[in-house]
Amino acid sequence: MKDHATDAHILAAAYALDALDNGERQAFEAHLHACETCRQETAEFEATAARLAAAVSQPPPAAAKAQAMAAIDEVRQLPPRVPAPAAAPALSDILRRRAVPLALAACVAAAALGGVTVWQVQNAQHLKQQAHQAQRHLDTVSAVLAAPDARTVHGKAANGALTTVVSSDRQNKAVFTAANLPAPGAGKTYQLWLDHNGTMHPAGLIDHDGTVILTGNPADAGAVGLTLEPAGGSPQPTTNPLLLMSLPA
Repeated sequence: MKDHATDAHILAAAYALDALDNGERQAFEAHLHACETCRQETAEFEATAARLAAAVSQPPPAAAKAQAMAAIDEVRQLPPRVPAPAAAPALSDILRRRAVPLALAACVAAAALGGVTVWQVQNAQHLKQQAHQAQRHLDTVSAVLAAPDARTVHGKAANGALTTVVSSDRQNKAVFTAANLPAPGAGKTYQLWLDHNGTMHPAGLIDHDGTVILTGNPADAGAVGLTLEPAGGSPQPTTNPLLLMSLPA
């Protein structure tokens, strides 16, 4: 079995995440000058990393401040509980009277922003879950790419998409990468298949450029297929394959 673990085409994700050593980075940057597919894939990985980084910072809704300020006028203002001074200078009275509405305004604003905080916490938890899922996906992809028995094949679909499959029997995983993949159209999606002795088994969906982990058992598959199917996928292919790429034995 031929070892393709050092194939330059599989280093785009590690390059985008600044995970290469100096020698690997220089070699991959030299490779980028001659490989349009890797340039585009690297740009996509960098954009995805930037979106994940930006996701942890979410401003409160624009209407939050206006709602808090509007609520201030409806709050009953109560006098503060302070001991009567021996001498009540006029200036002190004025300052205390002004402090009351300001304190109430702060309380109302805090209550309103408390609701915003709950929203932010819930939203942050959702974003954190998405980030964890993305990290698990990246960890799985990285494990396949770095596997000692990783095998790489490249292909071109009938619709012009450039494709790469990296598989590992040891990991019993395979990843599929597509570049220049045309939009599938309304109500349609691209579906991946694993060919087991002439029988096609569903292996996941993809509707835009990127990398997906194939489902199923790629270790015993002889080929990877790509078809255009109704949204949600099909149990069996309903159209002619756009791609049928043999996997190395």
